Amino acid sequence: MLNTPDEVSYRLALAKGFLAEAEQDLTLERWRSCVDNAQLSVENAGKSVLASFGVVPRTHDPAQQIAVLMNRETLPENVKTVLAEMLPDLLTLGQAEHFLTDYGDESTYTLPWDLFSAESAEDALAVTRRVYKQATQLVIALQEWRKQSK
Repeated sequence: MLNTPDEVSYRLALAKGFLAEAEQDLTLERWRSCVDNAQLSVENAGKSVLASFGVVPRTHDPAQQIAVLMNRETLPENVKTVLAEMLPDLLTLGQAEHFLTDYGDESTYTLPWDLFSAESAEDALAVTRRVYKQATQLVIALQEWRKQSK
């Protein structure tokens, strides 16, 4: 049985922890590791939003489920707006990026350490900071909306 408040808190804590590691990796010039931790932060931030609806799929790509929720759920416009703003970032650091950071590009036999640069790490970190902030705001907005709806 899913305990939604615990799951939401857990996912946000994971997102925060991976964000902190990505920040450290950038400082240490570990580009692949920075993007890897950034992807995990974004993934868990997205899952924290899904957990607010009681849905936590086993996926590295929560964007698809969030898109479905946006179209299915009756949500306040401010929540829909933030969800729509999050989607491109969730896709940017989704499943494809997860596999590249772990396995490299197997079609070209490019190792993961050769795929990422300071620029790609900085870009990934900017996305992660934005998604973490949005997810935190969304979780609070959803909690308030549900209280008012009762």
